[in-house]
Amino acid sequence: MAEAKTEPLLTPVADDDGAPFWDYAARGELRVQACAQDACGELRFPPRPCCPHCGSFDTTWRRMSGKGRIWSYVIPHPPLLPAYAALSPYNAILVELTDAPRIRLVGNLVTKAGAPPNSVPPERLRIGARVQVVFAERGGLVLPQWVLERS
Repeated sequence: MAEAKTEPLLTPVADDDGAPFWDYAARGELRVQACAQDACGELRFPPRPCCPHCGSFDTTWRRMSGKGRIWSYVIPHPPLLPAYAALSPYNAILVELTDAPRIRLVGNLVTKAGAPPNSVPPERLRIGARVQVVFAERGGLVLPQWVLERS
């Protein structure tokens, strides 16, 4: 029997602006880039070199609570990427962060950290469902995933 793959099927390309996001994820922290100007302080994602609100190049990274809600989701039929065919049906969710409602992150809803993207049955996905970030190491990279928040 073939051994299950542990590396991520898709790996992000960390550029200079986004590298801190992945460094913090490796520490189990969800952080979002913010303008470091006192008069602005706007959060932004995806990371970029300059604040789209005030034009400043000064940045900082703010720690988020990791709580959010499913803003949207999709279950690809058939899988959009051949490497994911064995995991079908799987979900891809868009999460609106509770402490930064204009920031939305893409990920998978899973049953626990490290579970595959098909571990939650499609009928359990609901727009508005409360979620919490978890982190899982896959092939040397730590990825944010999402689990349903316990009520």
